[in-house]
Amino acid sequence: MSVRCGIGYDLHRLAEGRPLIIGGITVPFDKGPVGHSDGDVLAHALCDALFGAAGLGDIGTHFPDTDPKWKGADSLKFLERARILLDEENFKIEHVDAVVILEKPKLGPHFPKMREALAKSLGVAPETIHLKAKTNEGVDAVGRGEAIACHVVATLSSVSE
Repeated sequence: MSVRCGIGYDLHRLAEGRPLIIGGITVPFDKGPVGHSDGDVLAHALCDALFGAAGLGDIGTHFPDTDPKWKGADSLKFLERARILLDEENFKIEHVDAVVILEKPKLGPHFPKMREALAKSLGVAPETIHLKAKTNEGVDAVGRGEAIACHVVATLSSVSE
């Protein structure tokens, strides 16, 4: 058995009147991410971490923003596809650790639903996914409330056949 880790990062501008979708759920707020799909920074960073750990490229390779079929797409579908690709390569998701960075709103109360949604899409137990939230304390675009960012580390195991 071998163990691999991958990192993922995503950032989106925030705009008035768009839904704030994080970890597959809609969080009540007056701003949401601007993106080709639903702009879910957590799902996007998680895809990149999983693809990186498995050596399968990145989210843009699999779901290019130049392809109209991904316009407005639910990012949980990206994670479902990632799970299929990991299964095909004999990888198992061992652990996910993520930090979402934004000034407002508070995310802690929404973490259980996010973990459930992400776990369901990935076919893992919710306990496999650890979520944290941080602010940028007023510094840069994230700190001014103009953007949202996310960092993810994913750990996979592989059993050679």
